[in-house]
Amino acid sequence: MKKLLFLFVLLAAAPVHAIKPGRGLTEVPDHPRAPDFSLPDIDGEKHSLSDYRGKVLIVNFWATWCPPCRAEMPSMERAWKRYQGRGLVIVAVNVGEGEDAIFQFTAEHPVTFPIVLDEDSKVVTDWGVRGLPTTFVVDPQGRVVYRAIGGREWDDPALLDKVMALASSTPKERERSVHPVPEQPAGGGQ
Repeated sequence: MKKLLFLFVLLAAAPVHAIKPGRGLTEVPDHPRAPDFSLPDIDGEKHSLSDYRGKVLIVNFWATWCPPCRAEMPSMERAWKRYQGRGLVIVAVNVGEGEDAIFQFTAEHPVTFPIVLDEDSKVVTDWGVRGLPTTFVVDPQGRVVYRAIGGREWDDPALLDKVMALASSTPKERERSVHPVPEQPAGGGQ
């Protein structure tokens, strides 16, 4: 009976951590400049935001103890494999954990995009993150255009189309698509 009750509780809780496809991105008002960082990866190599200028960058703040963070990593890896040669970079910023936790996680869930360590949580504070996972999309000019709070299916075609559109548009073109200028009637409108 206890095993049956445990199984029921386990199954009832499972959908809580499931990621629903189709969750979108929220535009960040005024597209502020992304705060720079320089953080080591698990091999000690430094990664800076400025290293990726000119590319579309997904910056994901996560932790191994966070179920939605763990759940979205496979879709990030699929997106990375599909788009890395087309101007997309993904950097996962692990918050507050050390190399051992990352090694254990990547042994179970291999990822090939950079994972950097924010062990003192300075970068997560600079970026204004309040919960995990939180992900930002930075345009090639280094401005934060979108934010996603909570897990996503990062290989969702609609979501990736929106992200990759940043690679080929200028800030002025994006501004017009988000806030279109009303058309003037023929004859000047008078």
